[in-house]
Amino acid sequence: MLVHLSISNFAIIKQLEFSLKSGLNILSGETGAGKTIIINAMNLILGGRAFADLIRSGCKEASVEALFEFPENRSLTEMLSELGFSFNGELLIKRSIFREGRNKILINGSMATLQMLSRVGAILISISGQHEHQLLLKQDNHLYLLDDFGGLSDERLNLNELFNAYKLLKDEINHLKKEITETGERQDLTQFQMQEIEKAEISPGEDAKVAEEKRRLQHSKELLEIVTEGYQRLYERNDSVLSSISQCIKRVDKGAGIDPGLVPIKESLAEIEIKLEDVSFALRDYEKTIHMDPHRLEELEERLEVLNGLKRKYGPTLEDVLKYKNKLASMMYDLDEKKGKLDKLERECQDLEADLMSRAAALSKKRQKAAGGLEKAVEKELKDLHMAETKFKVKFDEGYGEQGELQDVKVEEVRLDGLDQVEFMISPNIGEDLRPLARIASGGELSRIMLALKTILARTASVETVIFDEVDSGISGATAEVIGEKLSSLAAYHQILCITHLPQIASQGQNHFLVSKEVFNGRTQTIISGLEPEERVQEIARL
Repeated sequence: MLVHLSISNFAIIKQLEFSLKSGLNILSGETGAGKTIIINAMNLILGGRAFADLIRSGCKEASVEALFEFPENRSLTEMLSELGFSFNGELLIKRSIFREGRNKILINGSMATLQMLSRVGAILISISGQHEHQLLLKQDNHLYLLDDFGGLSDERLNLNELFNAYKLLKDEINHLKKEITETGERQDLTQFQMQEIEKAEISPGEDAKVAEEKRRLQHSKELLEIVTEGYQRLYERNDSVLSSISQCIKRVDKGAGIDPGLVPIKESLAEIEIKLEDVSFALRDYEKTIHMDPHRLEELEERLEVLNGLKRKYGPTLEDVLKYKNKLASMMYDLDEKKGKLDKLERECQDLEADLMSRAAALSKKRQKAAGGLEKAVEKELKDLHMAETKFKVKFDEGYGEQGELQDVKVEEVRLDGLDQVEFMISPNIGEDLRPLARIASGGELSRIMLALKTILARTASVETVIFDEVDSGISGATAEVIGEKLSSLAAYHQILCITHLPQIASQGQNHFLVSKEVFNGRTQTIISGLEPEERVQEIARL
């Protein structure tokens, strides 16, 4: 439970601190004294939103510090351990907010994030005020209240996870189907292109080799004439170049016998003679390779036409054509892989779908059962709160028949929270039809319905401290006295902190605090003081 609260530089609070006890704690005071400001400050400890304008004028930061004691609280112990915080039965939370928008959060002296604080705060304190009244009017919240009553919240959260997993899997399947369809539409073309390229059996650089061979065949006669003439001039004719060089060598050799200075020249001529002989024989050998073959030329032209056609389609080079072929092969492989993956995912989806439907149907049946219990419990509480003739009904959507059985439900009808949409209906007076709560309930009726729900839910809730802000809105007299008794009864299960303007409620408190304003050094500030028995009598009389 909350044992001590300290607030600094928050709104019109300069410094305020007080200690609470178990049972029913009453906060009273004049309108505008700052009671709701205290509740707003406590909301920061629970992870509520913080704004710079909440900081007291002239100050750079505001802070709220709360000390809790829990002799035994398994869920809190497990959560704190999971988040990495030490816990020995006491929990000290401090949150500071700064004008530049910064937050500093400490849990038992260790730094914490706002998300961590929100998780911890959710099992520390429950605040019921005008905001909660508005939430009660929204149909979307009715299902969660029903689940809270039936102890089905964890089951709903598990279903949430299963539903999200199912949706992700369905999205993946649909995306995969789209890819397969798009690839499949091109499959015939892809296979044709693959077969066309494979049939050609091309190799890198083949087009250059074919073009070169074609060029030789086209000019074979001219090449033969050139080579033959070259061979004859160099070697074969009587007046060939080699004959002339041979005669020249003989003459220079004779001169070298007279002048040794001609020896190097003779040797150079001899080398030239050898090289020219090699060239001559090379021309002769090349001549033997020249063939005038019209059939082969036709084959080469046809082959070159095939290669150039592939390059025009998939090129511009044969290397590019081969790369494109590999790309086509990869596409075909990917398509087969995707089809295999799709089969696997669809089998998984069928299993997940069956599990989802089974759990959703089971949860729906439990909600039907819980709805009957909630209806009886609310009507009983409302009877105690002077609404004896009120009928309260949990209305389910069209998924159910008259006997509350599921009617041909399909998986497409399963939503994040299951198969159900519910709405709280009431009939405040005998003879009136049941109508949606939001359309019929007055402010006083809403306060009593909220108190009834809080009373019912509090008996099973794990939260230690419940705060009621303006629970007496729209009520007075004997009804207020009954509400006071209800709060006192509720205090047997939880620590209660209640803001009230009614003496009938205030008189039920075990502890009473007076919130007031004072002016000090020209500044207004909120103060709080615990009332002694005589002071409490005076305050109740004032109320």
